[in-house]
Amino acid sequence: MRIILVGCGKIGVALISALVAEGHDVVAMDSRQDVLDDLTNQYDVMCMTGNGADCEALEEAGVAKTDLFIAVTGSDELNMLMCFLAKRQGASHTIARIRNPQYNDKSLSFLRQQLDLSMSINPELLTAQEMHHILKLPAASKVETFSRRNFEMVELRLKEDSPLAGHKLVDLREKFKAKFLICVVQRGDEVVIPRGGFTLEPGDRVGITADRVELWKLFKLTGLALRQARNVMLLGGSRIAYYLSKMLLNSGSNVKLIDTDRTTCHKFSDWFPGIATYCGDGTHPELLQEAGLRNQDAFVCLTGMDEENILAAYYARSQQVGQVIAKVNIDEMARMATQMGLENVISPKTVVVNVVLRYARALQSSMGSSIENLYQLMDGKVEALEFIVSSEAAYTGIPLKDLRLKKNILIAGLLRDRKAIIPAGNDVILPGDRVVVIAGQHRLNTLADMLQ
Repeated sequence: MRIILVGCGKIGVALISALVAEGHDVVAMDSRQDVLDDLTNQYDVMCMTGNGADCEALEEAGVAKTDLFIAVTGSDELNMLMCFLAKRQGASHTIARIRNPQYNDKSLSFLRQQLDLSMSINPELLTAQEMHHILKLPAASKVETFSRRNFEMVELRLKEDSPLAGHKLVDLREKFKAKFLICVVQRGDEVVIPRGGFTLEPGDRVGITADRVELWKLFKLTGLALRQARNVMLLGGSRIAYYLSKMLLNSGSNVKLIDTDRTTCHKFSDWFPGIATYCGDGTHPELLQEAGLRNQDAFVCLTGMDEENILAAYYARSQQVGQVIAKVNIDEMARMATQMGLENVISPKTVVVNVVLRYARALQSSMGSSIENLYQLMDGKVEALEFIVSSEAAYTGIPLKDLRLKKNILIAGLLRDRKAIIPAGNDVILPGDRVVVIAGQHRLNTLADMLQ
């Protein structure tokens, strides 16, 4: 597809990297020439210096022949204006980054309709949602949901005393009497989609699929089940903190916020009367202890500095806080944090890339299936995709054992009439099913792409 992307900040560059890797023809536009010079040295993209709200600049960029126009500058209003102009000049689909909480409440659907936006993306809201999922399932380091939350995939690392370690996969479901599937394993730098004879080891990072009831059943049987985080401390009064505070309070949690800016603390107190705020430097152990860090179920680091988030998270972990989450934007920093033992490291860039790639793949998909969800797993080395099967699909009604799947492809779940099925060889795919597929080293645009 031909794609124009305006705004080459952190989110923009992450999207360009992912879209180029997908084989799309990308035009990058920004007002900063030095940023574009760096892009041309890293990626095979056409760069253009200009203002995305300038009709002549859009025309020069070829907007009339563009399949997808993406605006991710730092201004919500500018992003909306650019998408409106791009649509009027012939762009087929438009995506705008809209971050302001005022726009993301009641007025968002009205704005999307009036501006003819195909999609709006809010990195902070999406990141808060992912963090909230993890806080509700403390044993997991990552939680992805499918089929309107009827089916989930969780990532977790096996500790030395894990009851899952030392067993072959084929024996686990019988041992623990729960319906689940271990569908991907990362061991060191190697990621595999395992077969039944694969034996788990301590230190493995595993991906498990099941519906929520069976997942909790497994966690209880293995001793992994912990109570949901009820007392949560947030470091940094960011937009993510705003959205996450709202979610936590609505779910009955107690929230404390630490920020260096007194005005920010006052704003949070006004927005959320139930929050206890502390004004000061949250990287100082004295303030954290004064705020009651050791009595918290979870500690979430949301400052604008990756280094501060990592250090504060590591300190909270040393104080035996049950669950620690750090927002880290820089990829190298995220890898370092993981090597230090921080399991829950979340990047808003990755969350947004998942959403935009899913939409781009859906635009390319042909008859037979459509992409409903797409997630990158195990540091982007594997994808989990959810497809909806149409009546025209040629592979329906055939036992899964008779389907010739490509190597490193696994059907991880079937969702039929709100019921989650962990598939066996005799199960079949039917029209209307939602199918969850794990793909390594493959880019799937349609469900048919999984077949040889």
